[in-house]
Amino acid sequence: MAKKEKKKDLNRRAFIDRGFRFSIGLGLTGLGVGLYKRSRAKEYVWQLDPAKCIQCGRCATSCIMTPSAVKCFHVYDMCGYCDLCGGYFRPEAKNLTTAAENQLCPTAAIERKFIEEPFFEYHIIEELCIGCAKCVKGCGAFGNGSLQLQVNHRLCVDCNECSIARDCPADAFERVSIDSPYIFAGFSKEENKS
Repeated sequence: MAKKEKKKDLNRRAFIDRGFRFSIGLGLTGLGVGLYKRSRAKEYVWQLDPAKCIQCGRCATSCIMTPSAVKCFHVYDMCGYCDLCGGYFRPEAKNLTTAAENQLCPTAAIERKFIEEPFFEYHIIEELCIGCAKCVKGCGAFGNGSLQLQVNHRLCVDCNECSIARDCPADAFERVSIDSPYIFAGFSKEENKS
């Protein structure tokens, strides 16, 4: 009888021991799968296709980052360096000066610098840009579209469930390989690579 109890006790211990080992193994497997998925997720980034973008402004409000990881990029190769920049000035601007009341950007994220008559250079101050797309819309309406929105990969936390992509009415966001270059409208795929 004592042997049966001892054997039963050992079986109970063996059962608990096996259960404990199984739980640890399962936990480590889950951790390994999670790490594998995270490492695979880092191979892809979110990217916005400016040709599809409708400048709705949702990038400024839907991103989990504050301000948004979507920023205005200035495609200098396309720019006409206009005196009257539709992305910089409000349409109703009375004077073409850098006064706040004349600027289209609500955060003054665009710097205007005189080059020579009649040319001006425009520079985006990344820290001030909120991704509202007002300048992009203005540049596209009255200029050549050299101001474009794009996900800044240095700022994006790559949350893998992009709230902007879910909210984008134009379906302009996609996951691409981290090796893919930024896409800018007005350029062929080969030109975007360079």
